Amino acid sequence: MWVRYTVALASALLLCAGVWSHTTIPVISRPSLVSASLANSHALIAFPQKPADPLTPATLQPQSRLAIIRFVDGEFAKLVRPLPRGKQGFKVSVGKPLDSSKLLETVRTEGAAANKGDTVQITNIEFRSREVVFEINGGGKKHFHLREHLQIGAGGSTSPVPNPDARPHDGQGSTLILDYGRPLPDMTPDDLKEELSVFLDFSQQRSAAVNWVETLPAEFQEGIKAHKAVEGMDQDTVIAAMGRPDRKVRERDPNGNETEDWIYGNPPAKTIFVTFSSGKVIRVKEFD
Repeated sequence: MWVRYTVALASALLLCAGVWSHTTIPVISRPSLVSASLANSHALIAFPQKPADPLTPATLQPQSRLAIIRFVDGEFAKLVRPLPRGKQGFKVSVGKPLDSSKLLETVRTEGAAANKGDTVQITNIEFRSREVVFEINGGGKKHFHLREHLQIGAGGSTSPVPNPDARPHDGQGSTLILDYGRPLPDMTPDDLKEELSVFLDFSQQRSAAVNWVETLPAEFQEGIKAHKAVEGMDQDTVIAAMGRPDRKVRERDPNGNETEDWIYGNPPAKTIFVTFSSGKVIRVKEFD
């Protein structure tokens, strides 16, 4: 009898096994466990991802250029390493280590315009497509002055025309070139000073114009603080307020008087025209 029960039970088990092998039994899981399982398994579900927008660096903007001219051109700094002379200038690749051996070789062959610890002045800034060029203490290239090539003849003898603009140390300064290797990115004056820190230390340097500014009329001092030209200012005061202009245009008014426009900015960006007559500001116009 026990044998018959045993055989019947075994037959029943085999029958159930055959049914289960062809039947899918749904399994209900807790939602939290399913979510956690999916989140941790990249093989189960491929979530679509939106491609990131390419980050295109902004190019140097007109207002940034104007701010750099205002706050960097004319500034004083202390050298942290010697600056070489030379017409070609010394090039520094931004973002790359300074080639010290090349610098020392250039100083040896061209001579030093200034040495470590000397106080120097940025006397001009030029913006190129991929470079910013700085003239230090007048630059390393002698500037052309027409009067130096003219002579006055009288009674068979000639003498050179006096040149009040001549500088005795013209061409004995240095030219420093920051090479970005790409179109100039947008930057602030502080950003540019940081790039120059490989040569120039601007900390604890007080502008040479500060004491002079304190002697000016109150309205001129306010104009300088606000970086605006004021009628009656001379050219030096306008430079203290706004820096050197992007370009200059000379013409004559209907009365035959010669005027000179100093133009800051480039349309369609904000552009400022400062008009001089007899060395004084007679008109200031802004165009947005």
